[in-house]
Amino acid sequence: MADSTRREQTGPSGAKPVGVSGRQRDRYRDQPPIKLTRVPSRLRPADPVAVSQALERVLAAVDERAAPEAGDLRLLVRHYLALLATRAPGRSVEVRVPPYAAIQCVPGPRHTRGTPPGVVETDPVTWVLLSAGRLTWAAARDAGSVIASGERTDLSEYLPLGPAEGPEKKN
Repeated sequence: MADSTRREQTGPSGAKPVGVSGRQRDRYRDQPPIKLTRVPSRLRPADPVAVSQALERVLAAVDERAAPEAGDLRLLVRHYLALLATRAPGRSVEVRVPPYAAIQCVPGPRHTRGTPPGVVETDPVTWVLLSAGRLTWAAARDAGSVIASGERTDLSEYLPLGPAEGPEKKN
């Protein structure tokens, strides 16, 4: 009887639930333990086939001067931000691509609260074009499509992040 009482207190994996007590513990007893990871799933690189197809559709829409599908932009923005976070690990620059995602990257002094010392902000289409190599960092800055302020905000050494499908076009 003591053994079954102990099992109820610790759960099926033998680990004591953290921050859960009483009735809540009973509710979560049969669920597998949660595995914590460093990168949120929304910012992991996407499936290469899905990326290739979405990139093809977005670049075709841009070439036709049409609005790309929001789902394709969301997939590509998050994918390329995940690649940037891998290529330039750190926390000294925040790259914002509203409304889809923002990351902190680039080695340097780590900030702990508030806005980091460097901030880069751009729209989703510009981010995809930069990441795919269809637009250069200098051209985007000159056109005002990228707003970069603070230290270490020149991302040109990390771009492009992936190949562009179709004919090469750099502005």
